Amino acid sequence: MAQAFIPSAGSRMDIRLDQARFDDICRKLTKGIDAVGDFHRRFNPSDQSGLAETLLPHREPLKSAIQALWEMIVPDEMAEALAVLDESASVVLDAVETILAVLSAPRSRFQEGFKQIMRTGRKLCQVQDRLYGIRGVSAGLDRLFLEAGAAAPEETALDGGKTVLTGIHHMSADETDYGRGGFSFYVPESYDPRESYPLVIALHGGSGHGRDFLWSWLKEARSRRFILLSPTSMDRTWSLMDPAKDGERLYSLLEFMGERYSFDLGRVLLTGMSDGATFALIFALQANTPFTAFAPVAGVLPPYDLRAAEGRRIYWIHGALDWMFPVYRAQDGSTALKQAGADIRFRMVDDLAHAYPRELNGSIIEWFDPDLVPV
Repeated sequence: MAQAFIPSAGSRMDIRLDQARFDDICRKLTKGIDAVGDFHRRFNPSDQSGLAETLLPHREPLKSAIQALWEMIVPDEMAEALAVLDESASVVLDAVETILAVLSAPRSRFQEGFKQIMRTGRKLCQVQDRLYGIRGVSAGLDRLFLEAGAAAPEETALDGGKTVLTGIHHMSADETDYGRGGFSFYVPESYDPRESYPLVIALHGGSGHGRDFLWSWLKEARSRRFILLSPTSMDRTWSLMDPAKDGERLYSLLEFMGERYSFDLGRVLLTGMSDGATFALIFALQANTPFTAFAPVAGVLPPYDLRAAEGRRIYWIHGALDWMFPVYRAQDGSTALKQAGADIRFRMVDDLAHAYPRELNGSIIEWFDPDLVPV
């Protein structure tokens, strides 16, 4: 990995940042991140046509961004940010190269290539985690973490000297970043304890992790000012056969957040992807569920008694090309819920395989609470 040029301490007293060049570097990096994210959204193992063409245009700009970082001289206070950008651009370029290599490899080697592609998704989340901490160095970089047209929130100065954690935080159940049973959360930097905020709980898919899935919702949480909680299952996936195992943990996290933050118990959305979607539907079928709305994506209806579904608000999204859970299973499940009296909306996405459609987060939120608009 190339290291950005940072001059010795005695030589940078009067250095001025070339902001235009710096912003151009950030723009190339964020476009590369968006391109890799769009690839994962569109990825379908049974039809990879045209996917390479969406990534190829970003290979050379990422290389030029890395070269520009190597040549750039910055003031002392920018040294850490420059190092983060350098590392991030290299990771994103490596993700692009990895995906392109897999797409061009013989079909017989695709199984291992599929795992490599999935790993690039986690690396993309790790890059965003690092970049969020330096987002203020460039307006273009800050836009990576906002919906189009939304303004960056300002931090609220709280009275009384009480410390309230805002922003992004990761709570691990052990000493590793990717242990099981922990959770990640985001509280708007403009948080005011005198207000009552909506809460969105987002459940990752099988073998996923809350630390990564948080980024599926961060733009909307930051732009629309709601609290976001992204737990991690105790085992590799949610305890679908024994819901109480992960369910008790989920209830304890509700208490944890309620003791520290002001959120509206009448506005709690439980959403999830794949196994996380199925787990969310389990709670929609419980008589005394603490959640007020449910938005499963690419899940299946569990074989539960549907009597408690009456009146439940559910927005079910599923891909027509889903290769893991065929769309007819979702259609049958939504029909059964409707017959049981659920207030359900079903949306089939024609070009979606078994992936998370981030572009539909806005429609989910507006269905959940029409007042939650980008500020």
